[in-house]
Amino acid sequence: MRVRIKYRHNPEEVKANVVRTFRISLFALAMISTALVSALIAMRLAIHGREVEIPNLSGHTLEEASEITSRLGLNLTIENRFYSTTTPSGRVLSQSPEAGTRVRSEWHVRVTESLGPQRVSIPDTLGQNERDAAMAIRRQSLDLGTLAHLPAPGDAERVLAQTPPPNAEGIDKPQVSLLLSQPESAAQTAYVMPNLVGLTYSAASARMTEMGVRIWALLPAAATTDPSAPPPQAPPSGIVQAQLPAAGRRISPNDTVRVTLPRAAAPPAADPTAPSTVYFPPTSKPVQR
Repeated sequence: MRVRIKYRHNPEEVKANVVRTFRISLFALAMISTALVSALIAMRLAIHGREVEIPNLSGHTLEEASEITSRLGLNLTIENRFYSTTTPSGRVLSQSPEAGTRVRSEWHVRVTESLGPQRVSIPDTLGQNERDAAMAIRRQSLDLGTLAHLPAPGDAERVLAQTPPPNAEGIDKPQVSLLLSQPESAAQTAYVMPNLVGLTYSAASARMTEMGVRIWALLPAAATTDPSAPPPQAPPSGIVQAQLPAAGRRISPNDTVRVTLPRAAAPPAADPTAPSTVYFPPTSKPVQR
């Protein structure tokens, strides 16, 4: 038995189905767009809704500044203290960020407290040990600043210098920094290399000998030099034409300075009794240390 099924082609029904599908897709797209826009607005409000504008705290007392920032959800931090002849003591001298800046809630506002005009005297701590100097500084309601050390003869931890100097006036910060002594040693001692170019060899040698640094003289070979002949026992002479290390470099007593002298007719040799002067014969190479 065969069954025949006939399909009836209805263009109007097909058109209606297409229109219905298009409307459903358009409605879904509109809903998705609305959801995205709502999410973006909510995110923007979440990020920028908590922003506040930094108030102007200059001239306010620290208590007033603390109350103002607390009401806005900000944190107040006292970063520095400076003397001022224009802002009374205990009031805000400056702030960061500046007034009018927009920041997020819980932002830290750093302020500088005014100490008013300078009324304290800077104590004289020269020659004192670190403990006594620190106590003298704090007795004057001052802060102990940077501590630096320098090799020096005598007892260690003694004050060699201070900043500001004793009884200084017109300082801006209530802080005293100290330069303390420490034991001398060859490893710690260092110098700044002076400029020897243009000096006579004797003057350059004397300057380096005062610093405890050895100096070697380098002389170009002369045409009449007989390498087999023993050099005369005389110190080098002439004007220094070049030097190594260069001027301004850091050197220590363990270093050796090499200076170049002009060509000599009869190149001399170093005096064996002068350990600070070493001469390289023109036919030999410098000894590697």
